[in-house]
Amino acid sequence: MALCLRYVRVHSDAVEVLNDAWLKVFKQLTRYDAAKAALYTWMRKIVINTALDSLRKQRLIRNREILTMTGEEPGIENEAISKLSGDELLGLILQLPVTTRLVFNLYSVDGFSHREIASMLGISEGTSRWHLSDARRQLRLIIHLMEPNS
Repeated sequence: MALCLRYVRVHSDAVEVLNDAWLKVFKQLTRYDAAKAALYTWMRKIVINTALDSLRKQRLIRNREILTMTGEEPGIENEAISKLSGDELLGLILQLPVTTRLVFNLYSVDGFSHREIASMLGISEGTSRWHLSDARRQLRLIIHLMEPNS
């Protein structure tokens, strides 16, 4: 369920995504190949793709090209992140715009490459990099504003 909530903001939508994903898992179980991936990895991929499909249906993902920003990607202080609980961090991530949040989750949390993300979302690799950079910038700003001495 936590995986679904990272991609879909509304709890009831996340439950629907999870149910749809389980249905796909059971329907496609005969296609699972243990030599290619662990069961958990295979199922996680189905859940992620189901969440992305749900968002596409809701027309929340917009395919638009954004110029790639050059330079060093902004970082977030590990100390600031370590002070946040998992729920607080999830709440911050859910504040990001949809595509930016999806790219951040796919890259930073789920470990997909920019090439894979671009293919999954129908955007360019440069746009994927821009969204990741923008997510980090926005999260850094939000965390900075939360600090008591800012």
